[in-house]
This record gives sequence, C-alpha cells and structure tokens, in this order.
Amino acid sequence: MLNTLTIYHTNDIHSHFESWTRIVHHIKTAQKRTQDKEESVFYFDCGDFMDRANPLTEGTLGQGNTLLLNQAGTAAATIGNNEGITLTKEELDELYTKADFPVLAANIFNEKGERPPWAKTSEIFTTKDGLKVGVTGVTIAFQAFYQSLGWQVEDPFLLLPEIVAELKKTSDIVIVLSHLGLNFDERMAEEIEGIDLILGAHTHHVLPKGKEINGTLIVQTGKFGMYLGEVNVQYDPSTKKITSKSAVLIDPFDEEEDREGQQLLSELMIKGETELKQEVGTLKNPLNISWYEPSPFSQLMADALKEWCQTSYSMINSGVILESLPAGPVTKGDLHRICPHPINPCLVDLTGDEIKEIVNAGLSQEMIHREVKGFGFRGKVMGRMAFSGITAEEELLEDRQLHVRRIEMNGEPIVDEEVYRVAVIDMFTFGKLYPAIARNENKTFMLPETLRDLLEWKLASMIG
Repeated sequence: MLNTLTIYHTNDIHSHFESWTRIVHHIKTAQKRTQDKEESVFYFDCGDFMDRANPLTEGTLGQGNTLLLNQAGTAAATIGNNEGITLTKEELDELYTKADFPVLAANIFNEKGERPPWAKTSEIFTTKDGLKVGVTGVTIAFQAFYQSLGWQVEDPFLLLPEIVAELKKTSDIVIVLSHLGLNFDERMAEEIEGIDLILGAHTHHVLPKGKEINGTLIVQTGKFGMYLGEVNVQYDPSTKKITSKSAVLIDPFDEEEDREGQQLLSELMIKGETELKQEVGTLKNPLNISWYEPSPFSQLMADALKEWCQTSYSMINSGVILESLPAGPVTKGDLHRICPHPINPCLVDLTGDEIKEIVNAGLSQEMIHREVKGFGFRGKVMGRMAFSGITAEEELLEDRQLHVRRIEMNGEPIVDEEVYRVAVIDMFTFGKLYPAIARNENKTFMLPETLRDLLEWKLASMIG
C-alpha cells in the first residue's frame, strides 16, 4: 500500500489577492481532509508573493503579506526579487519578524558574508509516517541590485550541489524552492543530481503537468494566483522509496473563500490604505500628464531624475506617471497610485551616438504606444520620452511623422564620440527596449529609492 505526500505551491502572486482566499480555502480543506489519515500536506511559496504596487503591501512594507502566509499555514517560503530588492536592507530584515515559517534563501548574505537571521539554508520536514522532506530555496542573483542595498547574492549553482548532497544524506525527498526562472530550473535538473522536485517561479510559466528532466519534476503556476499548484508524491511507507510524482494546476476560482482569510485580508488592506493617507503637501496648481505629448508632469519627473542622480542629463518615459495630480493636498497614497512601480534610478555612460539611437527610438510612435509588461513597470504604455539637459528638435516630414532633426546636450551640439553620464531608469537596462543601455557595462543602480521617492522629494520643493 502506497502513501501520498501532497505539496501545494504558489509563485509570483505579486500581491494580487483576487484568488488568495480561495487558494487558502483549498489548502486548508486538504489539510483537514487528511487530518486523521497517514497522508501529509505541505504548502510552499516560491517568492514574489509581495509587490509594492498594492496599497496593502506598500502601507505595511510587506509585513502584511507575511501575515497572510502565516494564515495560509505556509510550511516554508523563499524570496523573489520583489522581496529582495524593492525593500531597503532594514525593511527586508523586518519583513519576516512575525513569520511562522522558515524563509529558505540559501544564496543571500550580508556584506560580511554572513547569512541574515531571517534566512535559512534548508529545512527538513517529517510527514506523519516518517518520510523526511528536505527543502532548500534560492533566488535570482541580481548582484548589482543586491550590492547596492548592502547584500551579497551568490550564484546558486555554486552552492546547490553541496546543499543538495547534504540534504540527500538525511532526507527521503529533496525539494528546491527556486526563484530563478524556468531556464535555470531546467539547467538545475540537468546538472545537479539528487533533486526530486523543483518548485519554480520568476518567469511566470504555466506548466499544467510540470516538466520532467533526469527524474526531476519542475513545476510552476504562472502568476497572480491564476493557479494553485499541486504535486502528489507516492511512496512506499516502509522503505520510504518514491514510486511516482505527478503535477496538476487547480483553478482557485472554483473554490469557496476562506472566511478567516477574507477578514485578515480586509483588515490588512485598511491598515495599508490608512498608512498611505499621510499628506506630503499641497499642490497650488495641477500637474498634468500626457503619454503622447510633452507635458509638465513628465518634464518634472525628468528634472527630478537628473537632480537626484546629480548629473547633467536624464531621460525617462512618460508612461511611468499613470495619472495627473489635481491642485490640493497630496498624500503618499496619491503618489503610490500614480507611480506604483518598483523602478529605481540608474546612471549609465553613453556615447553621443548611442544617445541619438535612444532619443530616436524614445520619440518614435512605435515606442510611445508600446505596451510593456514586466521590468517592474506597472503602467500601460511606454509613453513619450521626456528629457532634462537634452534637447531634441523634431520636424514633420513627408511621411507625416515627426523625426528628430537635431540633438543638443545642455545647449551644445551632441558629439558622437563623446561620453555622457545620463540618468535613466533601471527598466531601460532590461530586455530589448534600449539595446544601447542594456548592453552597457558601466551602469550604477541607485537603490533603494524608487521613482515614487524621487517624485515625493521633488514635489517637496514646490508644494506648501
């Protein structure tokens, strides 16, 4: 007679709680159903559970998210980049002070090379019939970002072989909570022996039945709580040998809501929103934003970016400002609503020729109307590029499109070979938005401040 270990898992919830209480209901129902049986149930979260775009998270600095994980009966969790690099070092140190579960983050260290008190390398859980479940967790090594915040993040592939080997000595099954992304999970399965199950995250892949490589089952549930993952492991209770592993995805919207979870979620949302009611000042005149034309608000944001980074030039897409601000009192909640992104300033050295390439792209209709998801961006379209210290003269040509005719840097003609230090935003350094910035090796990320912090700082100089 075989026994079954049931593992539930989530990843990349990003503080989207539309289905959360239904997920909790399913997990709790399964735990109650097996309460008097030999079967065991564990629930793990694989990072990016929080996202500061949600007022609950912003107002509680993620600590409300920790309480939600507690209420769900979380066995263990790892961190994603939203936990790791959108909070200050001090805020991350406080994030899990009330956690009822271990945080498995094997590749995070402080500047002295010591693991922080809130992080553990691994944990061994024991089922009702004595099966030893060894679990470790790792997160994506965004080294430049973590270093800017006072952390060291190591390459997980340098640490995992030894961790897995040690777990294998004392465990019957080895699980990795991985916030690395599917490509790295596939590499992990190919290169590191002894891993039975990888609970994946970061790349938002939907794997309906998982993916098996070299006997390692890789699973992932998409994003935003669209699915709850379930893995069933069958094993011989006498020998503790695993006989099969299978994965499914559960649509949580078919479930009832957990009443306790509803109550807690409501209380935490009120707490978060209350914290954000703090006024930062009063605007005498409205600040209007346009994504498609030059506007006062996008210009103010470009000026703030340049001044904060203490350089002579800046460029930023107007799509980072989601709404205009009317005259009157301005609260932290207002700034959070119109600029919710976990996006940071960045300094980059660019040649005049590279700046020309970026300016032309940033003012093109294709880029202005481009819809972007990811890279920390929580808006709709990129919007027109705004500049400070950089002047781009445009002219209407026969194709009825505006084209850049001339670019000046603080009133002087741009020089192709000259190198200019330009303040941009970190989302420009990812992907294929602006290749000249993405491939540049001389970048300085200005953490922990987000664009919202720069905006509050700039407004403080002009509001009473």
